[in-house]
Amino acid sequence: MAEPESLAEVLGGRRAALDATVPPVVFVAGWLIGGRSLGAGTAAALVAAAAVAMLRLRQGDRPRAVLIGLLGVGVAAMIALRTGRAEDFFLLQIVTNALSALAWAVSIVIRWPLLGVVVGAVLGQKTRWRRDPALLRAYSKGSWIWVLQYVLRLAVFVPLWAAHAVVALGVARAVLTWPLVAACLAVSWWVIRRSLPAGHPGLRHPRTEAQSAPADADHLG
Repeated sequence: MAEPESLAEVLGGRRAALDATVPPVVFVAGWLIGGRSLGAGTAAALVAAAAVAMLRLRQGDRPRAVLIGLLGVGVAAMIALRTGRAEDFFLLQIVTNALSALAWAVSIVIRWPLLGVVVGAVLGQKTRWRRDPALLRAYSKGSWIWVLQYVLRLAVFVPLWAAHAVVALGVARAVLTWPLVAACLAVSWWVIRRSLPAGHPGLRHPRTEAQSAPADADHLG
């Protein structure tokens, strides 16, 4: 395949994943240092989130994306303070992972795989990628890797949350954020490359159905 870029290069997911790791880890550290104080933990997490937001704004990131991240930490802190349970700081993460797994699975079933939607938006293709049957199939297969990513997180987070294992949740959040996202990007990219027929021009150059037919026939032959 002629496409030299990986999904990690196209989507640039590393920095966002690293940023998402900082507030939960700082929350657990603040909670422990403060003698298991929710106030200390949530205050530390909010300060960390604000610092990350300011850094990203200074580096030219879009304000909307930065504010969404900051809002997420604020909601997580509010939930924990409202329930009085430190493990509930991670409850929002559990809910969003469950909803994400469902959304990605449904998107594949209805033939609008979210991996294609995201990459197409980043590359400015809108919905042109859907007119390429080979690319549509490849994005569908690659999207299942993302479904598995969310399911794996739930399989780890839910038992730890039920066991009130706050420190373990913080460790799991760190391990299952950037490292898991990196693995997901690599594996889904491998799946896409293996799924596209020989000679396909790659993610940036979706073909029409008529253009794809000869290549698919050669690939099957």
